[in-house]
Amino acid sequence: MTRRTVRIAMNGVTGRMGHRQHLVRSLLALRKEGGLDLGGGERLWPEPVLVGRTEPALRALAEEYGLDPGQVSTDLDAVLSDETVDVYFDAQVTSARQEALKKAIAAGKHVYTEKPTATSLDGALELARAADRAGVEHGVVQDKLFLPGLRKLRRLVESGFFGRILSVRGEFGYWVFEGDRQPAQRPSWNYRAEDGGGIVSDMFPHWEYVLHNLFGRVTSVQAQAVTHIPRRWDERGEPYAATADDAAYGIFTLEGGAIAQINSSWAVRVHRDELVEFQVDGTEGSAVAGLRGCRYQHRAGTPKPVWNPDLPATERFRDQWQEVPDNDGDEGTNGFKAQWEQFLRQVAAPDPGRPRAWGLLAGARGVQLAELGLRSSAEGRRYEVPELTL
Repeated sequence: MTRRTVRIAMNGVTGRMGHRQHLVRSLLALRKEGGLDLGGGERLWPEPVLVGRTEPALRALAEEYGLDPGQVSTDLDAVLSDETVDVYFDAQVTSARQEALKKAIAAGKHVYTEKPTATSLDGALELARAADRAGVEHGVVQDKLFLPGLRKLRRLVESGFFGRILSVRGEFGYWVFEGDRQPAQRPSWNYRAEDGGGIVSDMFPHWEYVLHNLFGRVTSVQAQAVTHIPRRWDERGEPYAATADDAAYGIFTLEGGAIAQINSSWAVRVHRDELVEFQVDGTEGSAVAGLRGCRYQHRAGTPKPVWNPDLPATERFRDQWQEVPDNDGDEGTNGFKAQWEQFLRQVAAPDPGRPRAWGLLAGARGVQLAELGLRSSAEGRRYEVPELTL
């Protein structure tokens, strides 16, 4: 067995997502498995280079996880000029992302990034075109597509289970504490528009790739974005004005005619089985999928409820659905790790002509939908979503 090392500059790993999902549960998890099996007796060994603004925090991470303390840096330019660094990964705050990705592409690095890829559609398209010209591998995190619940939902879609799909309804969110009585679960910049915060810019890119990949391209959007909690407390316990939207209610028309309705909120208390759920209704059947589970009901097994508000319900509607089995053996899959594995396989065998279902052009579609969603909310109108090309 031969080991091939790939050095990955990871910018933003002191943040929640960069640290937990990308460093610990993805790359370090791969190292615990002995690296990524490429077949033919070869394994790919990811070697993180931790990049950020605060050297003590980076060194503390390296020490905690047994990484080489010499492989940390606060000088992004120096890291990108290092020819032994193969990949640049970005999990910074959104406002800093575009410039760093531009530098990495110009340096000839393969790039993998959190979303949104930029603060504007023009910026996101500029990145996609630059990567295309440079011939580097590129990917944007689309973790939900790789999770067991949506993989099961995809199986149902691809099998024709639903017949003609009529509608998709999504519910996402949870109560994020204001930060005064209990610490907030999300960083304060998420609630400041001037820092790139807001649930539309965060979640609409997710909804774009979920809808696009499972049901069809989004062709129009009508949204209402609101700030339900106008005052919050930051990491130092100081109060601040929340200038970004913390909830959004969207209606999306899909190619083929299906309608999607998705509510996103950091000011909602959870009364569902998972923090995000999608219900899909079709002429032949319906399904409800979360991140892990997926239940379905076929037309032939659909009960016939009768509306009568004068009598109590005598049937348990949830009991009338069946579970999609874990036939793929991926019920324990971490979506972030699964996508990292696919991206690293691309890096191991680069191909500039390879179609990239979740590359930077897909990232631009997410930015486009968020931009149009905010415009729709501000102007109180529905917007068509033009198809993007490079």
